[in-house]
Amino acid sequence: MALPCLQRAELTLFFAAFLCGALAAAALTRTQASFSGSCPLYGVAHLNRSSFALSRGSDLSLCYFVAGASGLLALYCLLLLLFWVYSSCIEDSQRGRTGLRIALAISAIAIFLVLVSACVLRFGTHSLCNSIISQNTTISCYEAQKVPWTPPGTALHFYSNLHNAENSSWVNLVLWCVILVLQVIQLKSETASYPSLQRGYPEWSSETGLLVGSQLSQS
Repeated sequence: MALPCLQRAELTLFFAAFLCGALAAAALTRTQASFSGSCPLYGVAHLNRSSFALSRGSDLSLCYFVAGASGLLALYCLLLLLFWVYSSCIEDSQRGRTGLRIALAISAIAIFLVLVSACVLRFGTHSLCNSIISQNTTISCYEAQKVPWTPPGTALHFYSNLHNAENSSWVNLVLWCVILVLQVIQLKSETASYPSLQRGYPEWSSETGLLVGSQLSQS
């Protein structure tokens, strides 16, 4: 069964949202691992002789929330893609109004989670960079990646990873908003077609009644 055009566009956006969510979760997890498990968002760095060190990181639950929300939404997108590919190829499945309402609710929750995650990444990275720049040894957070950190091997490409995670989250937010709009259009289309179907049933019932009545009179 061929899927409707709007639903095919929605699934294409789900694939893009899966990539963005997976990239954001992977980039933040990689950054946290480079700080020996500490969460660098809203962290404070200090200068130890000629090298930087993360003197205070934020609560681990903050990084877990951002990475977990991005990862779970990416997993949801992947499972949804696999389900509809299977349904379109094997089964004759269609999404009714109830399914669209559930999808709308999930999309609204996803938009909220992605928005919070993007804001945390934005302001958390900005706070960390301010503490680095205040040491007056580098002019930008990007340049701080080239400065030695303590212990050795810490903070490898930390700013690039955080920057990629933030950008992926903002793009993911736009994708989810477009997905929500497409689902609203589909729901309105389903709702508009439902009354016309209802109006068709009484006509069918009256015609059936006339046929049955004529057969009874003939007998």
